[in-house]
Amino acid sequence: MKRKKILFVCTGNTCRSPMAELLLRDKIKKNKIKWWDVSSCGINAEVGGTISLNSKLALFEAGIVSDNFAPKQLTQKIISSSTLVICMTASQKQVLEDCGNVVCVKEICGYDIPDPYGMDLQAYRITRDAINKACDKIINEFIKNYKDV
Repeated sequence: MKRKKILFVCTGNTCRSPMAELLLRDKIKKNKIKWWDVSSCGINAEVGGTISLNSKLALFEAGIVSDNFAPKQLTQKIISSSTLVICMTASQKQVLEDCGNVVCVKEICGYDIPDPYGMDLQAYRITRDAINKACDKIINEFIKNYKDV
């Protein structure tokens, strides 16, 4: 079976999409789901940067270590190699809607994931928890029901 890939996209790939990548990867592993990979990129990523400190702390509180994460710039090649591209907001989806299999979290869960950049740790916890709920829906409604066409 060919591996499938979910790509999360946000603006800088330092807050929301890294949290989504690492949370969903952890859930896939814990649920023993095979053939699925997860990655993330930013529309305007600071390549050579790092995950934001508060994202790192919020993930650590959830038992996830993010020390090896490095932001990546989004490219058409990365989009094309992904089974599903999930943007954190509807406006990010609009930027990418001509690029392929692109949806936004709002279409899956009914809400956007606002950018916590520059806010306090509590804002990042709220963001983490909203992403966590979205990841559960992605597993239950997309991954478990995915059929090759």
